[in-house]
Amino acid sequence: MIKMIHSENTFSIADHSHRRLNPLTSEWVLVSPHRSKRPWLGQEESPAAVSLQHYDASCYLCPGNKRVNGVMNPAYQSTFVFTNDFAAVEETHRISDAIMHPLLQHKPVRGTSRVICFSPDHSKSLPLLSLPEIESVVNCWSDQVAELGQEYAWVQVFENKGAVMGCSNPHPHGQIWATDQLPTQAQKVDENLRHYWNQHQHNLLLDYAEMEIELGTRVVEKNAEWLAVVPYWACWPFELLLIPLKPVTHLHQLSKSASTALANTLKNVLTRYDNLFQCSFPYSMGWHGQSFLQTNTDHWQLHAHFYPPLLRSASIKKFMVGYEMMAEPQRDITPEQAAEKLRSVSITHYSEK
Repeated sequence: MIKMIHSENTFSIADHSHRRLNPLTSEWVLVSPHRSKRPWLGQEESPAAVSLQHYDASCYLCPGNKRVNGVMNPAYQSTFVFTNDFAAVEETHRISDAIMHPLLQHKPVRGTSRVICFSPDHSKSLPLLSLPEIESVVNCWSDQVAELGQEYAWVQVFENKGAVMGCSNPHPHGQIWATDQLPTQAQKVDENLRHYWNQHQHNLLLDYAEMEIELGTRVVEKNAEWLAVVPYWACWPFELLLIPLKPVTHLHQLSKSASTALANTLKNVLTRYDNLFQCSFPYSMGWHGQSFLQTNTDHWQLHAHFYPPLLRSASIKKFMVGYEMMAEPQRDITPEQAAEKLRSVSITHYSEK
């Protein structure tokens, strides 16, 4: 019998510092599992208070209320979409006649910003909505993407949940920004998906989903249509990547069964988030779909990212500062440990027990 001898220098991915490559962006993340044991003496956040009001007279997103610009919201009963009163981009097409310098370049950008109220109920974030209500949100996303994609190159659906993620209004809502040019992250993802396809004649995200299902260690939620996984290269402590298991390049192309299954997946993973630290779990999430400038769809696969900041509890968050700003992202608990924690919590919301 051969006796295996392990030296003090033997590497363990679960215990020792290492870097992991994100194949979607070609960027690396530093993983430092041993740091999760360190004591915490830094800043602690106040967990977001959960509103018990179904209607708030002072909320500019509630049905029937007046917004800042004086426009009255309709008495909506489901989702409600309007152009952002403080849009980040303007719809007017402008031409710059400035003389460019290689170090001082700019481009006028045209687009629109919209707000989507998920529900008329001021107190209910996505995991607290019923499955039909969440599916209405999915259908609203799809309709908006289909409409805006006829005019703009990139349609970014996203949600910032919680004050700690910069959300200025607790009413359940998300946003859609559409622009006539591809933003930086879209360009990076497109380049890397295309590069993988050219090398392997396979879709990167479908290959990745198949591999994660086989391994199982980072899978948090799975059904016949969708996979929710803590990605191997995750930066944020409880980051999630959501991938449809059948080829599809954008939200408006989802089948009825895929939309229904997506509502179920969202309900489960977001409930797991809330149950993890018994709080309304903050995050930023967003969908990535193929640019509407492109016709070749082989290399693209629709997917969503969830970036939550909480690290150890409802009051301790991960800060992307110092090394992260100057060098590269860094995380303490491994993606495998994060997935195990998320799998271990219930899909029945703690407030409903």
